[in-house]
This record gives sequence, structure tokens and C-alpha cells, in this order.
Amino acid sequence: MNIDPTKLEDWEIAELSEKNMKNVRQLAEELELDELEILPYGHYLAKLDYRTILDRLKTKPDGKYIEVTAINPTPLGEGKTTTTMGLVQGLGKIGKSVTGAIRQPSGGPTFNIKGSAAGGGLAQCIPLTDFSLGLTGDIDAITNAHNLAMVALTSRLQHEFNYSDETLEKKGLKRLDIDPRNPAIGWAIDFSAQSLREIMIGLGGKMDGFMMKSGFQITVSSEIMAILAVAKDLKDLRERISKMIVAYDKKGRAVTTADLEVDGAMTAIMSKAINPTLMQTIEGQPVLVHAGPFANIAIGQSSIIADRLGLKLADYHVTESGFGADIGFEKFWNLKCRFSGLTPNCSVIVCTVRALKMHGGGPRVAPGKPLDKAYTEENTELVKNGLQNLLAHIETVKKSGIPAVVCINHFYTDTDNEVKIIKEACKAAGARVAVSKHWEKGGEGAVELAETVAAACEDKPDFKFLYSDETPLENRIELIAKEVYGADGVSYTSDARKKLESIMADKSLSGLGTCMVKTHLSLSHEPSLKGRPKGWTLPISDILIYQGAGFIVPVAGGIKLMPGTASDPAFRRIDVDVETGKVKGLF
Repeated sequence: MNIDPTKLEDWEIAELSEKNMKNVRQLAEELELDELEILPYGHYLAKLDYRTILDRLKTKPDGKYIEVTAINPTPLGEGKTTTTMGLVQGLGKIGKSVTGAIRQPSGGPTFNIKGSAAGGGLAQCIPLTDFSLGLTGDIDAITNAHNLAMVALTSRLQHEFNYSDETLEKKGLKRLDIDPRNPAIGWAIDFSAQSLREIMIGLGGKMDGFMMKSGFQITVSSEIMAILAVAKDLKDLRERISKMIVAYDKKGRAVTTADLEVDGAMTAIMSKAINPTLMQTIEGQPVLVHAGPFANIAIGQSSIIADRLGLKLADYHVTESGFGADIGFEKFWNLKCRFSGLTPNCSVIVCTVRALKMHGGGPRVAPGKPLDKAYTEENTELVKNGLQNLLAHIETVKKSGIPAVVCINHFYTDTDNEVKIIKEACKAAGARVAVSKHWEKGGEGAVELAETVAAACEDKPDFKFLYSDETPLENRIELIAKEVYGADGVSYTSDARKKLESIMADKSLSGLGTCMVKTHLSLSHEPSLKGRPKGWTLPISDILIYQGAGFIVPVAGGIKLMPGTASDPAFRRIDVDVETGKVKGLF
């Protein structure tokens, strides 16, 4: 099919491509899956029975493991998911057996300003509408499981407030003495709803609940999403959910979902969500969709289960991490790989000429307004200045001991001189580099990238973590701040310092991982600082405990777990053709 991506919107390209989609049984046959190992959701989607497949293939060697990350994002976009899809298509084009793994989009960005994250142009995951609007229900399951924990907490508070110990005992309950002023979580909803960040609940009479301050976070930042991303199997998922801290009692002791006796029901809600969803690229390669986005406020990784499946089902498996290498790759490196025990063969760092120009001091970009000519005409000085951001990410990947491949995600306004500058800088930094035109030409345009990645996978990685399991939390935070972000040091608010000292004194928490929360828009905590900021200190404003997921979560700056909806959100352009029932306007 001849499609010119310069003349069509992404949703239009997806709609045209979907006419030639393989059905799930064709995909399963190509993956050599047994009929009972797929759980179809219609003609073109299916859950995969991970347990049966992994048990059957347990003696089969793993394929090559490739991670995709990027420079720090800009409003101009870097095309990380587009590149992930393009690389999968490119590997397919050169005759490789390949699978991909990407994260399910959140309703927040889908209906706001970022879009659905299915890729773009001729490098997409399809069917787009299903992908963007709920898929097979994983995020709904997470929302419901999370909110069931809050139902258990708030109802218990009401009963403990209204009834004596004797009455509670008759009802089969033991007083937990929960402190309503110290909840660990709030409610979850999968939209960007800033008006729900802080709320009061329980207004009304005695039977209307316990009145207390509460709030919402976006679902994909829920600890349950993190648990889904790192769980090894259903048993591990069940155990992690039971350890999830919901509140604290009046002596400061943790109250878990197990204490509230809600952990089993939460796991029941999640029992189907643990199976990854099978989709495909525009060119028909299999893609596993599992877990969620937002590496700035969550782990932001495709799931360990999806990666384990992909590595058994193909000779090459491409997995996507969220945002830039400072947070997405860092969490892949020091959290996901530590939990999975898997060793990656290489990491792909995506950049564009235009984004490097913005990091190099280019003019501000405003959504809906024409681009300044600095971005559409040759400007080698801005590219040179912006290279510092790319070089910082190359250094981060190299510290892990795996090969770095830079993908120049080519745009038709890029000039040969601008591309040459990037190539020379990458080679000088010890990274392979390839120009890829997958957005414009699909797998054919990604052949150079695919061949470069395949060659990098033949190198023997000298993989090592940034810190050991025994490294104290304060030292871990400082190592990440200095070695990955480029900070001079770390500072703490008084509350954050108290939490740090309390956590470090608690031996039961010493084995937990470190999952940083920081803006994705800069190497620093300040979104406006582009390039490679120097002479700054990372301010830690809070520290959260995700005991079930196995993380300590230091929060840098004023970042929030609930994004806001902008003045010109995407939902204004999404609609349905009432004659055909097809959704239009997704991007």
C-alpha cells in the first residue's frame, strides 16, 4: 500500500493500514503459539497466557534484548515509540525474527496534548482506536483495584470511629487505629484532572463516611501499575499487592492492604491484567502491550512479563522505556533489570535535529503556532550547542556497560550538514549512530538502524548496575543525581530529611529499589533548563514508600502525581463517524 505520511494524519494512516491487518490467529501461528495460549478479544487483539507459554519455552534460549530510550523530550517530539515501531519493522525487513514491547497509553495524555503514543507516520502500532481507548482493560483493572483499597480504608475508618472495640470484634474486625491525617495514597482516575489533586471526602452525616482530606493521582502513577510492571507471575503479583501501604496508624506503623483484608480481592481484579496484550505494527510484526507510561512519576517501563515472553518468542526483542535516558533508561537499568535478572544487549537513544536545536537554545515552541525558521532551516550552531544533552545520555548508557546506538530520527527538513555534526559527535563519544526514516518509509526506512542495532547486539555487554543492593538510600540518590543528572549534589526539605532518616533506620526497607520522581523535560529538576545544566543541586521534597512494588520513591522538585489538562486538549478533535462507527482524530 502506497501511503504518503506527509499528506495524512496518523489516525488516517492507521485506518488505511488496518485494512490489511493480520488477525490474532495469524499472528499466533507466526509466533508458533498453541491455540489455547491466546485469549482473543475480537479479531485483532488477544491476551497471551504468559504462564503456559513461558513454561513451554523455558528451555529455549532468549533472543537479543534491545532497549529504546531518548534525549530529554521537547514540544517538538523525539519519536521514541515511533522509533520502537520503526526498529521492529526494520528488523523484520532485514529478515530477523522480532517482537516489540510498548506501554499502554494513559487516558490522561490521549485526551490532553500528548496523544496516544502508538507511534506515527508509517511506524505505528495498530489497531489505533483499540490501543488508545481502553485496549483489553488493564488500566481499568488498575483503577478499580487501587480504588477498592481506598474503599476498604475509608470504610474501616468510618466503622472504627463509630463503633467500640467490642462491637468491632463482633463484626469480626480488629481495630487498626488508622490515623486519618496520614494516608499513604488517595484515589485514582485515568485522566489529567488537576481539580481532583486535593479534595475533602466524607461530607454529610454519620453514615456518609469519615470526613478527611484526600485526593486523586493519575492511574498510571499508581503503585499497582508499578507492581504490574515488575511482577514475575501471579503469585508475585499477589504478594506485592498484599504489601502495599495504604495508610499509617497513630503510632506511625504501616497499614497494608493485607491488614485491611482487601489484597485478595484486588488481585482478583488484576488476574486478567497480568497477561500482556498482543497487537502488531503496520507491517505485521507482533507487539506486546503491557504496563503504562510516565517514567517521570512512575517506573514507566513495559512489563518484565512482556519482555520475558518477547525474548522467548523471537530472536530480537525491542522494549521501550519512558522519556529520556536520565529517568527511563536509568529505571530500566537499575530497577527493571535488577528485578528481572535480564541483561540487555544494547540501548537505542533517539534524537532529532529539531529537538537538539531546542536544547541548544532555539526559540520557544508554542503548540498551535508556526515553527520558527530556526527549526525548519539549516542552523548548525544550534545543533552543536544541543549536542551536550545527547552526549550526557550516551555517557549514562555507557556507564551501564552496554553498547549505545544513537538513532537520528530523520525529518525531511534536516540537512546533510546537521546530520553530519551529530554523527561525528556520536562516534567521538563511542556510540554507534544510524539515520532512520521510518516515519516516512516504515521498515524500509529503518534498515540502516536495524543493521546497526543487530551489529551492536553482537558485542558482549559488560553490564553493571550504578549501585549495589547494599548501597544506602542517601548514597543512591546522590549517585543518580551526580552520575546521571549531572547535579553538584542533593538537598532535602526538613520533612524529606526526616523520612530519609526513618527509612534508612528501618532494616525492613533496606532492600527496596530507588525509583526517582523528576521532570522529564530537563536533566535537572527544572523543566526550563535545557541542554546540559551545570552548577545546580537536586532538591528532594518528599520520599514515598511503594513497599509492594519494592521501591523507595524520592520526589524531586514540585512534580505532581496528577497532571493537568491544557486549554486546547486533544478531546476537542476526537469524534466518531456515526455512519461507520469509526473513531477519528486520535493522534
